[in-house]
Amino acid sequence: MSVDDVEHERATTETTARAARAATAWTVPADAPTADMDRTRRPGSDGEHRLQRRLGTGDRADRFYDEQVLDRLNARMREFVGRQEMFFLATADRHGECDSTFRAGPPGFLRVFDDQTLAYPEYRGNGVLASLGNIEENPHLGILMIDFLRDRIGLHINGRARVVEDAEMRATHPGLPVDPVPGRRAVVWVEVTVEEAYIHCAKHIPHLQKAPAQRRVGARAGARVGAVGGGTDGGLGGSLDGGSLDGGVADRDRDDWGTDDFKRKGGDFFGSAADVREGRRMPVVGREPEPEADHGSGPARPEEWQQEAERVLARARERAPEGAGQQFSGWFR
Repeated sequence: MSVDDVEHERATTETTARAARAATAWTVPADAPTADMDRTRRPGSDGEHRLQRRLGTGDRADRFYDEQVLDRLNARMREFVGRQEMFFLATADRHGECDSTFRAGPPGFLRVFDDQTLAYPEYRGNGVLASLGNIEENPHLGILMIDFLRDRIGLHINGRARVVEDAEMRATHPGLPVDPVPGRRAVVWVEVTVEEAYIHCAKHIPHLQKAPAQRRVGARAGARVGAVGGGTDGGLGGSLDGGSLDGGVADRDRDDWGTDDFKRKGGDFFGSAADVREGRRMPVVGREPEPEADHGSGPARPEEWQQEAERVLARARERAPEGAGQQFSGWFR
């Protein structure tokens, strides 16, 4: 094929793509703002569309939208999801304050029910419920799955979520497995309706492999070895840690699911509790509700400001942890 033929084929492909976009675009008023037209014709946010125009990346973005972004999971995506053992989850509350976290389990713990519906179980955790709390306020979430072990590729899934009681989920999907251990029993489920699904490129994804079981467990007496997901009960509980590519894993972390043992949960790995004890951060547990502030008025004279500051410091000293190594002297030291 000559250079002219290649250029002609490329131009024909781009013309066809533009025609397809125009044919499938929603009808909008002729005087509609550009942002509104972008939102109805193209995936993505107004912010990314503005930046694409400013940085001149619109054509590349359109090719990605046309060729890679789906509004459902195709067969290859469903197969990919069905064998993943972990994903990263992003949520935000109604104010847009974000949270990101990690979920893991045996292959299939993120269950695909059809091309637009999937769900994952939420187990007993630290009691904060940050992700679930965000979903209660703002149903939009993002899931990123990366296959570090085999394909070195990723899949983004964006959608709307709702929190579903375990009994309701099992009534709708009676084939869900049941794990009899309380710490590994789903408390609720998050059901996701897919709105966008697209590739995360392999360019910077490292190729990893699971550590052999003996390296993870060492000579630990009584370490139990079994398959991911464990036993014959078909339970959802499991762990990515300690596995080998043939499915044999050390089941130590599966035993730890639902534990309240401080050390088994990681202890004070980052020294946060020590910071609280040493007065470098005020503890939040047991904090009394503050009276509602009157933002319309405040101390009018300097002596009133000083009295207010002394009152705040006195309250802070009363709350200081017992046995702190040094006297509290304010937050800005």
